[in-house]
Amino acid sequence: MVLFVSNNFQNKNTWFNSFEEYTYLEIRQSCILGTLMQKFQINNLVRSSTFFQHAGISILFVFMPIIASGVTDSVFEIGLIVASFSFAQILSEIYFGRRSDKQGTRLKFIRIGFIGCAATFGLHYFADDITLLFLARIGAGISSGIMIPAMIAYAYESNHEKRKVATVISFHALGWMAGIIAAGVVNDIKTIFLVSSGFFIIGFLISTRLPDIISKKEIEPGTTKKVILKNKFLFLSLLLRHIGAASVWTILPIMLMEELGAELYQISIVYISNTLAAFILMNLMATKIKMSNVTKFKVGIGATTFVFIGLSLISDWWMAMPFMALVGGTWAFLFIGGNFHLMENNPRSTSTGIFSSTLSIATVIGPVIAGVIAFAFDYVSVMYFAIAIIVCAFVVSLKIRT
Repeated sequence: MVLFVSNNFQNKNTWFNSFEEYTYLEIRQSCILGTLMQKFQINNLVRSSTFFQHAGISILFVFMPIIASGVTDSVFEIGLIVASFSFAQILSEIYFGRRSDKQGTRLKFIRIGFIGCAATFGLHYFADDITLLFLARIGAGISSGIMIPAMIAYAYESNHEKRKVATVISFHALGWMAGIIAAGVVNDIKTIFLVSSGFFIIGFLISTRLPDIISKKEIEPGTTKKVILKNKFLFLSLLLRHIGAASVWTILPIMLMEELGAELYQISIVYISNTLAAFILMNLMATKIKMSNVTKFKVGIGATTFVFIGLSLISDWWMAMPFMALVGGTWAFLFIGGNFHLMENNPRSTSTGIFSSTLSIATVIGPVIAGVIAFAFDYVSVMYFAIAIIVCAFVVSLKIRT
């Protein structure tokens, strides 16, 4: 700068014009840098909020069959307890996802959800009989359903570069991994409830630093029905796939403990391989994996079949790890592919709410089917059911238009 001035000092007009131009460029660069830093900060806040949201959910979700077995000996009742959370989530996600689009705001629903989850997940600490556990799970389902669609839509709308959204959303997988690790480290059912509540409190505090993003209000009547009809093959294939998956997740922890002698921390290790694979692949989708969102979704649905073929053949707990890593990969493909396809072509919070509620519907049906099959036959028979229904899901997914 000094050299520039001295070289142009004799010609004052030239010096002044150049300096003005230089100052303009400096200000412009500073503004661009400031904008980039602000976006980077927002992305990190969304990543952190997403992380603690799913850490709080996963620390209980994976081990809920084991927790439920502490209040009842009936496999069927265990299935109902697991399903009660998802049943409440179905109604909550559809209703509040639509409300978020109608009001054109996300942050209010994210914060309310965090507060509700901190309270309801903490209430599990006092649920020492089947009735109280049912009530706690229903409350947790409603609270988590308030914020899940809004959080996905917020992550999408806060990024102008949509390819980077996958890296932000990938922190839901990292959160699941952290929750599972925390459960294994704590290794105490009662303490797990308090840790879960703590995760949600931290998530809420982080969300208070997020800027409110006002979106276009989607007030057209009948929107939910139109979104479902427009994407019926996507939602149906997702439903069938996840019914199969949810039926297996209901009995897998119990099977690993009762038949294969796994400890709680060993079950955590098995599930960590799932979430770690999902996290890695979601990040790769932002830069390395180049295919359409519909193709990603179809790959995620079809490849899940091989997961349950493998799990039906294992003879020791550690053998489940590569197949859980594979299912983490398939989840990354179908979750990113399905949600991005929906958000690009439909009202965002409404469509992601239906996506999430479809998963919740499957998580109601799957555990009940698992309980019936396991009661009538054995745990491996649940795997055979999952294989059959996921093949059907893949056939349906082939009808989705790009």
